[in-house]
Amino acid sequence: MSQTLLPLFCEGATPINGVLSYERRDGWVTYFHACHPVFRHAENDLKSFRMFTASLVVNGSCRQVDIVKAFGVPPISVKRAVKKFRKGDVAAFFERRLKRKPRVLKPKVIEQAQGLLSEGVPRKDVAEKLGIKADTLYRAIRAGRLFEGKKKAKRHGPRASAV
Repeated sequence: MSQTLLPLFCEGATPINGVLSYERRDGWVTYFHACHPVFRHAENDLKSFRMFTASLVVNGSCRQVDIVKAFGVPPISVKRAVKKFRKGDVAAFFERRLKRKPRVLKPKVIEQAQGLLSEGVPRKDVAEKLGIKADTLYRAIRAGRLFEGKKKAKRHGPRASAV
């Protein structure tokens, strides 16, 4: 005859399901199975949070909906973490992401673009002359990799001193 587990939670713990709970205290999140601590991570450690909650789902300790309700995270976030865990296990959450290298704005193109921008050539014309998308050029300017020369002020009508 099987014995049912009573939902036993430590004081101050928030339930995830009938057996699991968590507690936030002093900048740490601690997970409990009944009243036994099983995992702990810093509150701002998103990688550890995703890894552990995904492992709970994959190992059958709780459902995705339990994580969504307990922590108020979007369902798609939990689904992605579970998929990542199934694909690459724990290590997948802590691998360094490879940074993409610029493909269009190579040093030579940046140098040419900066020369044209310094001369006061409009952004759109610079992009056309170099054969790059205007949006790519705009992003480089916003990111601070390129700087525009001072634009010449347009004058309307005769000068005030000439009158």
